[in-house]
Amino acid sequence: MTDVPRETLLQLEQFLAGPGIERGLIGPREAPRLWDRHILNCAVVAWEPGLIPDGASVVDVGSGAGLPGVVWAMCRPDLTVTLVESLQRRTIFLTELVEEFDLSARVSVIRSRAEDLHEQTFDVATARAVAPLPRLLPWLAPLTRGSILALKGQTAADEVGQAAPVARRLGLSEAEIVTVGTGVTDPPTTVVRYLTTTT
Repeated sequence: MTDVPRETLLQLEQFLAGPGIERGLIGPREAPRLWDRHILNCAVVAWEPGLIPDGASVVDVGSGAGLPGVVWAMCRPDLTVTLVESLQRRTIFLTELVEEFDLSARVSVIRSRAEDLHEQTFDVATARAVAPLPRLLPWLAPLTRGSILALKGQTAADEVGQAAPVARRLGLSEAEIVTVGTGVTDPPTTVVRYLTTTT
């Protein structure tokens, strides 16, 4: 599925289970579920053919502990990724994470709110566990000239319905709910994809 060594992702798991938990970016109860629920949950999106274009520029809003942005960068050496976080302690952690895994040539960290980045655009805008779609879409839509990939859970369909008027106002396509990672991670990952009108 990917050329990234499994050992590299396992090292990321250890990093998140250590400094990630110590600094409060990952909840202690998440430690046993880091691999399946967090790392693989993100990785299967990067591995899914056609979801993230080859050579794409990606912005990960509210990146937190680097999910999904750092995982995508590890799984896809063709991507350039910008991690956006508003909290200083998180940006410090992300900077150390990028340096630890020698990703600084392709991954950058910006301390900012999404609303303040509207002069920049990317091929793909993503977020995971940041906000419900009606609030999230106005943050992501101005940042992309291609697609929005929102990683969601069981509430995806409800959120899509609630966000439909917002999506129309922003000029986005109708939402597509994509399930990836079946047989790899349980439960599979749910991605809500929107396309901009310029694609």
